[in-house]
Amino acid sequence: MVNQTIAPSRADRVPRRLVPAAILALMCGAQFIVTLDIAIVNVALPSIRTDLGLAPSDLQWVVITYGLMLGGLLLLGGRAADLLGRRRMLLLGLGLFALASLTAGLSDSFAQLVLSRAVQGVGAAFTAPAALAILVWTFPEGAARTKALGLFGAAGGSAAAVGVVVSGALTAGPGWAWIFFINVPIVAVLLALVTKYVPADGVIQRGRADIAGAVTVTGGLMAIVYGINKSVERGWTAPSTLGFLIGGACALAVFALIEHRAAEPLMPLSMFRRPTLNAANLTAAMVFASFFATIFEASLLMQQGLGYSPLRTGVAYLAIAGTALVMAGGVAPVILAKVGAGWTLALGEACAAAGLVWLARVPVHAQYWQDLFPGFLGLGVGVGLSLVAVQVAAFIGIPESVSGLAGGMVETAREMGGALGTAIVASVALAVSGTVAAIPDPEALTAGFRRGSLVAAGFALVAVVTALTVVRRAERAAGRTEVVPVEVH
Repeated sequence: MVNQTIAPSRADRVPRRLVPAAILALMCGAQFIVTLDIAIVNVALPSIRTDLGLAPSDLQWVVITYGLMLGGLLLLGGRAADLLGRRRMLLLGLGLFALASLTAGLSDSFAQLVLSRAVQGVGAAFTAPAALAILVWTFPEGAARTKALGLFGAAGGSAAAVGVVVSGALTAGPGWAWIFFINVPIVAVLLALVTKYVPADGVIQRGRADIAGAVTVTGGLMAIVYGINKSVERGWTAPSTLGFLIGGACALAVFALIEHRAAEPLMPLSMFRRPTLNAANLTAAMVFASFFATIFEASLLMQQGLGYSPLRTGVAYLAIAGTALVMAGGVAPVILAKVGAGWTLALGEACAAAGLVWLARVPVHAQYWQDLFPGFLGLGVGVGLSLVAVQVAAFIGIPESVSGLAGGMVETAREMGGALGTAIVASVALAVSGTVAAIPDPEALTAGFRRGSLVAAGFALVAVVTALTVVRRAERAAGRTEVVPVEVH
């Protein structure tokens, strides 16, 4: 009889007490970099436009292509992690993300940059759900898992705010390409450490991935966004505009039909019969629609209208980033415990709406402290409170058996809301300003920014109404006016 010795994996050779902490740090790092790239391009947009000779209407695609691909494929990425293995999909997603970051930084044309951003989004869509699944698998249910999920959520929430500051520093220093190049060494380290600390995948489930559903929902949304974009140049009644809008609506209808008939649908339609989850999805979409749209427009206003450098623009965003971090980490949990998710969301988005209305009155050649800072402060308070509250709202009355799917739907709503909100606000601003010249006119930029801020304020007000009606009603029905929030640090 021959004895066969199985060599231990790298994770088995690491002291056991270090493995959970290492996995937590790695998964938070993966979530941070995925979310960072949603916001990090905004400050660099004027520099990208100058170097690549882009039209104003092209700029939004540098931002929203990533969000649309990430949001549209997020649930498919989660399903792939179940079917093909969590660690395997995490490594694949990070690898795609790093490769696309490299090609994005090397871009010398609009087509190459947008294609690279699309592949980045695909990589992120496989990375984020796999990282969350590994985290849940590593920590047992209870206080340990709650704390880990809180840190994971905080990593994603803080990245969105930090991204605009980092973007300013990199664009002013080595250049805009480095907002993409910086991902490559970071991901290389993550890949090496994931291989070392995360155990190999065990028994893989058998099943089908709803690829048709993912393709139709992503394609439909991109067609609608493209139609909105082209309405600025050609009008809403132009055949090309109507063609894309109608084609996108038809694709979404096909998606609904596929989900109705699929044995293992990407997004079971029964989930849409949960009013509170629908409200949380709508609120999440509105929060990020107003936030990312404002970041997009304010970056152009400050650099092209007010003459700010990229570094000064990044520093100006500290008002939003710092306030959001303080509110999410310290204030939001306290308010949530006292009044619940509905009132916290309403308060947060009311502050955001007030800040956006303030920004809608900025004069030409605005001053930072008296014109921009108060509005940025209100937006930071709103985003900080809402980031945590919407996570709590999403799980009111949701059985544990579908909690993972509910979380994935809210994350999808966030990404899609950010992309669609940016597209709508950018199109409205361009329609008002008519800014197509090589040298932007400050008066036209300011006029467009004002109108865009009002539209973003409208998104925030929709979130307020939804929170006060549907979310509050669900809390009362569940007897949960005092909600124990996700722990955030």
